This record gives sequence, C-alpha cells and structure tokens, in this order.
Amino acid sequence: MSKITIEQKRALAKKLLLEKAKQAKANAPATKSEVPAAYESYTYDMFLRSMGSKPAEMKRFSEWVENAKADGMYAFESARTHEQNTEIELFRETGEKLKMLNFSSYNYLGLGYHPEVISAAKVALDKYGLGAASSPVISGTFAIHKQLEQEILNFFGLDGYGVSLFSSGYGVNLGVIPAFIKPGGHVVLDRSAHMCLLEGAELSKGKISYFKHNDPADLEKVLQEIHNGRSRILVCMEGVYSADGDKGKVKEIIEVAKKYDAYVLVDEAHSMLLAGENGKGVCEEQGVLELVDFIVMTFSKAFGGVGGAVVAKKELTQYINWFAKCRMFSCALDPAVTGGMVKVVQLAKSSLGQERRQQIKENAAYLRQLLQDKVDIGTTDSWVIPVLFGDDKMTMRLNDFLQRHGLDTSIMQFPAVPKNEARIRMFITSEHTKKQLDRAAAIILQAAEKFGFLKSNQ
Repeated sequence: MSKITIEQKRALAKKLLLEKAKQAKANAPATKSEVPAAYESYTYDMFLRSMGSKPAEMKRFSEWVENAKADGMYAFESARTHEQNTEIELFRETGEKLKMLNFSSYNYLGLGYHPEVISAAKVALDKYGLGAASSPVISGTFAIHKQLEQEILNFFGLDGYGVSLFSSGYGVNLGVIPAFIKPGGHVVLDRSAHMCLLEGAELSKGKISYFKHNDPADLEKVLQEIHNGRSRILVCMEGVYSADGDKGKVKEIIEVAKKYDAYVLVDEAHSMLLAGENGKGVCEEQGVLELVDFIVMTFSKAFGGVGGAVVAKKELTQYINWFAKCRMFSCALDPAVTGGMVKVVQLAKSSLGQERRQQIKENAAYLRQLLQDKVDIGTTDSWVIPVLFGDDKMTMRLNDFLQRHGLDTSIMQFPAVPKNEARIRMFITSEHTKKQLDRAAAIILQAAEKFGFLKSNQ
C-alpha cells in the first residue's frame, strides 16, 4: 500500500465518520467478526495536531474512539477485575468479559500482590490515613517515608548518600533534571531515552543534545563539541530500555562522560530489584554503582506500587528535595503505598528476592528462545521482550486479535517508538509458568502468521 499523507488520513477519517452516521441511522452496525477496512489506515499521528483555533483534532479523536468502541475494536483502557496476576479477567467496552494471560503488567516479581506487602500497606493506612495531605517539604513527610528512605539506603549500602522520594516515577526525572541543570547547562540524552527524561531536559531550559543509542563513541563526539570547562553537563540513559529491552552500556558511557567532567543519571525503572547480583540494577551488574551520580527508580515496576525515588550524594538529594518543583508543589507519596514499598525492599533483600530474580531471568531466556528464530525480537537481553511488526496501521487490528485469542500485551506505536517500528511488548515476570510462556509464544506466532510478520514471510 502506498504511503498517504496526514491530510488524506484526515479525509479518510471524516469519510468514515459520515459512513458511521448513515450506518447508525440504518441501525446496521458492523459485526464484530468483520474488521472495517478503514482501520487499516488509522495511525496515532492523525490526531496530534490541527489547523486553526478550534480543537478539531480532539473532536475527531473522540468520534474515532466512539466508533471503534461501537465496532468492538477498542482494546485499550479495559477494566481489570482483580490484581495484576499472571492471568487476568477484563471487561471490554463492548461488555464482553475476556480471560487472558497477562504479559502487559510490569509487576516483575509479583510483589504488588504479595500478602506481606498488602499487609504492610494496610498497617500504614490504619496508622497514617489515606493521603499525606501536604507537600513533603511542609507537613507531608511521615515517619513511614523516613523508614522507606532508610530501607533504600540500607539496600544500596552507600555511605554519604541520600534518597529523595517522589509521588510518581515519571516525576522523578521531571524534578531532578531541572533542579540540577540550569539555563546554560547541557543535557545529553541517549536517543532511546524515555519521554520523562526528554521532558525533564526540556523543563531545565538547558541545551539538549543526543547520542546514538548505546554508542559511547558517538557520545564522545557530542561531548567534545559542547565541553568548555564552564557549563554543567548531565548525561542521561537507562539501565534497561523499555521499548527494546536491551541493557544500557552504563560502564562505557560513564568512562566517556567522566573524561569530560560530565555527570551521569541512570534511570533503572525496568532494572531495579532485577539486575545485578543483589538487585541493585544494571549499575551494580556492570560494577559502577558508586560512579553514577543519580540512580533513578520507579516504584511502579518491580516494586509493584506507584511513586519513585532518586539515590545520590546527600548534598544533591537535600537540594532536590527543595528545588525539584514537581516534588515541592505536589502532595507527598501516600502512606499506604509507602508502607508497602518498605516491605518490598525488605523482601527484595531476602532469599525470596534472590529466588524471584533468578526465576525471571530463566523465564525471559526461555521465551526469547521460543520466539527469536521466528519473529523479530530485536536486541533484547532482559525481561522486556518486544516483537516488532512494523506497520503502525496494524496496531488496532493486532491488539484486538491478541486479546480475543487470550493474550494481553503492551502495544507500542509512534510516537512511543519511531514511525513504522511498532511492536508488541511483553513483560515477563518471575511468576509466569512454563505453560503460560508456551501459550503466549503460540499466540504470538499465530498472530505473526495472520498479519505477516513471521521471519519466514519477510
């Protein structure tokens, strides 16, 4: 199919909406077994912007969502009926109840529903109430927050360090980067860095540069150009990249950065509690834990909760506590989740943590083996396994197919990934069984055959 312009896509959307109006009048909606051909031309960028003062793109998007729901094609935002276990039940917008394997949740170690974690959260809820009801700098810091900070410091075992807690993982980078980098400074980002790193860099009003993904040599070229001995430089990267599932070359990046007096931030969102002998992340795994200036973690991944934190030298975290605006002007992390996170860190240090870390690595290796010669899984070497299908226009139909065949995954398309590098993204957990992994692989391969992205078809 030849490429079509945004204007043509919009015209197609308008045409579809008119057809839908006529169809509604005739009381003859499309059957669920039929996929309207127009869905093959839909992409996310059709609704990103609009000409003129009226928010026409929002109206178009709303109409498109409603029509997708009417056709039984809208597979997003479906309500789950219980915890993020390995098998879930959800309600689609059609009212249909579907049971499926859960590979869409990053509750990597199953700690989000561990009974001791739930119990600890309930105790904190009874003691402190529902919310902190204030900024952490004013009256929102409770004893349970201080306990979590100390547990994290004990977990890392780093002298002279501090912890700054945030009410969201995304907010950590939105707060830390602008607090550290001022106008005139530089933020240098890996081209595959998460959106929160990019937005944090933009908020800093510093100068933004990029280096090729996981390419220390290209980073050096960038640093040679911007280093002047006067401007502060922060290099930002990730431990495990969430779109590709590959690990960052942290050691090599640090070696280059320090040659140019640059600071380094490593976002360990998808690797904290998972990578390294003791779960301290890719920084530990590569032996550079004490060389990293900012270690960022989120509590919504392997911790199974919500919120986040940064670990850095004490003078840095004290400054961040006051000068990270999204922390200063936000309510503190809620007490119940904080209590649960205290227990999560304790479990991560225990034999249970070691066992589950080992199991998730074995599970991920097993699923990669089942898929790697049959579909494109990129360069993943972690528990995030992408299956690249490419064409953004396939996303709606493919997501619907997977759910109806019993597999819930995380579908990514532009702008989360580059144009026409859309992918199925699967999060492997320590709690998945071999039987579940076999079944998931079978559904993926069935979809790949139907939609034409088996390696043998390429």
